[in-house]
Parts: sequence; structure tokens; C-alpha cells
Amino acid sequence: MAAPATSPGDEPEEKGRSNSILLPILGILLAYLLYRYLRPRLRGLRLDHLPFRFPACLRRSRTANTMLPYFAPIADRLGALQPYLGPIADRLGVGAQVGVGGYGRADALVKFPGGESLSVAAILEAPGEVVTKSSHSTLYRAAMRSGEAAVLLRFVRPACALNSEEASAAARRIGAVSHPNIVPLRAVYVGPRGEKLLVHPFYAAGSLRRFLQEGIVESQRWDIICKLSLGIVKGLDHLHTGLENQKPIVHGNLKTNNILLDANYECKISDFGLYLLLNPAGAQEMLETSATQGYKAPELTKMRDATRESDIYSLGVVLLEMLAQKESANDVTPNPRDILLPVSFKNLVLERKISDAFSSGLVRQSKKSGKEKNLNAFFELATACCSPSPSLRPNTKYILKKLEEIAK
Repeated sequence: MAAPATSPGDEPEEKGRSNSILLPILGILLAYLLYRYLRPRLRGLRLDHLPFRFPACLRRSRTANTMLPYFAPIADRLGALQPYLGPIADRLGVGAQVGVGGYGRADALVKFPGGESLSVAAILEAPGEVVTKSSHSTLYRAAMRSGEAAVLLRFVRPACALNSEEASAAARRIGAVSHPNIVPLRAVYVGPRGEKLLVHPFYAAGSLRRFLQEGIVESQRWDIICKLSLGIVKGLDHLHTGLENQKPIVHGNLKTNNILLDANYECKISDFGLYLLLNPAGAQEMLETSATQGYKAPELTKMRDATRESDIYSLGVVLLEMLAQKESANDVTPNPRDILLPVSFKNLVLERKISDAFSSGLVRQSKKSGKEKNLNAFFELATACCSPSPSLRPNTKYILKKLEEIAK
């Protein structure tokens, strides 16, 4: 028996049925490919770095600072398709993690001791509060959702940073440093657009600058000043002489704002070697900022790179601030040929009124405890560190030895 002939009107109906099945599948595939492409980019995109102001009324919370939470509901649904559509996306190369600069991924997290529990998602989704900004980076205090202690996140701007390969090597040098008086690097995140996030522990006691400027009673105690200064010099000595099997690290930006305190008044030097992650323009901007604050050694007006001797100069200014408990910078722009110390200090030294330069509380306490000579010796050591000639500045070993004698 002959098969019944198919009427011409049945063909469009069959094609329409096929299209109604294929189009949703293609739509889901395209949505998944878009998800694979956008997810790593949105992870590294912070709201305060958008080219426009993100409306406050649209923020999910006052502390939300990344784009990922707004993308998360869609991502959760599309992420469930990974077992089915992942192989297709991999073949097409969409969202592929291309090796960058030794990290092995376009966005990657390199962990150091103490940062083993960190993850990319936890860091990028953590609500952040701006602590301070500079021309090359922004420092955030971030609260981790996992219930862990707060951390400090330093976002290094891509325009100021080295390429990923050079930054990888520099980060590993910094991450390998371990000392009780140095803020450790817990992890480094490198994003797909070249952005870099450094993860450090957070110290609630704040910076040495804050400690000296806020009139805290302990800042007037001679024993606390000695303890703090010894901690700073021990940390700097480790960077200059204590790193085994690697080159010494010059701090390059030592100042009271970059020295943190724990609850026991132990100093922790932060931001050491940050210039290693910056391109020449970014490093120069950092030095110029240091100059305006009074910490830049005179020879750096002609030299581009910081040295151990220029670190000693900055240390001397820090020690003087601890005695005077005043700002190091002057209202008047310093003459490059002049000694870059506070004008008040310089005038008092020239007029031989050294005791007038000290904090009155320290002077009173030193007289009561018979430590006035120690106070003068501390001042002389600090001014020696600030010698205009780099070759005349003492090294960290000598400074440490003298401080231990002065502290007795």
C-alpha cells in the first residue's frame, strides 16, 4: 500500500516546532557564554572605580563595593549549567583562563603563610571601607564574610603597576619576608585587567602617626618610645640585612603612617617594597609624595631609586617625630639643598635649645627618672640618621646597638 502523501501545509508546522526547541537552547547557550565572559571581569570591578558614579539608591548595602553581588543571582542559575555547557565554552575559548605572568590564570590568587583560607570570591565580595588613598593605590579595611578577622586590602591601580610577570616576581619577594616587626603579606590577587590587590592583616590600634598625634597617654612614656623605636629599627634591619638567599629590600616609603601598632605596642612596618610593584612613573610619584611630607632624603632630588641610606634618613625623621610628637612636614615647601627636617627642629638645634624640641611630657618624665641624658642621646642618634651626606648616616646595626644602650 502506498504511504499517504504529505501535504505541503504540514512542512512549515514541523519547522516551526523545531525552531521553538532550538531557539531557547541557543538563547541559553549564548547567555552562558556571556556569563563565562563577564564573571571574571565583574569580580575585579569595584564600584568606586567605575567611570561614572554608581547611584547610592541602587547599592545593595552601604558597604557593597563590587559589581559581583548584582550579577550573583544570574550567575548562580547559569553556573548550574557548567557540566553541560562548560565543554562547549572551553572549545570556543570563552572565559578561558589564559596564563598571565607566572600566575597561571587571567585572574589568580597567590597565597602566603597565614592566607591559606582566603579565596578570590571572599576577597572581592568583602564589604570595604576606604582607609586612605594615594596617587598609586587605595587602601581598604575589609570585613570578611566568613567570620575571619578584618584585613587590609591595597588596590594598586593598573596604570601605576608593572606588568603581571614582573609583579608576580616582586610579590613573591615581598611575601617571603617574615619578621615580628613587619606586616606580613597574606595574599596577592591579580585580576584580568591587570589590577592587583595585596592582602594584609588589620591592626586595630592603627598607625604610629595616629598614636603620636591623638595625645594618647602612653605616647608620653619613655619606655614606650624606646620599645617602639627598637621595633622599627629591628624590622628595617631585617629588610636591609636579614633576608637569606635574596637581595636586601629597601623600604622606599618609611613614615609614621606606614608603621602600624598591635595591642602590645609592637611596631609593624607596612608597605615595604611597594615600589617593586610600581612602574617607574608610579614609583616616582610615591617618592614625590614622601618628599612633600618631609621624609625624602636630599640626594633623591637627583636620584630616582631609593636606597638603604635614604631609608635611614626617613627613619631619622620618624625618630624625631616620636620625640616631638608633631608632624614632620612643613607649611613652607623645603629647599632641595636644605636638610629636609622640620624647620622648628633645625632652628632649635642651631640655637642649642635641644630640649625645647622634645614633647614636654617626655622631658618631665626623663627628668624624674634620671633619663635626660638618654633623651639627648636619642635625639643625637636621630639627627645623625638625617645627615645630608648618605655616607655619614649610620647603618641599622649601629642604630640598633645604640638604641639598646639608650633604652637601658
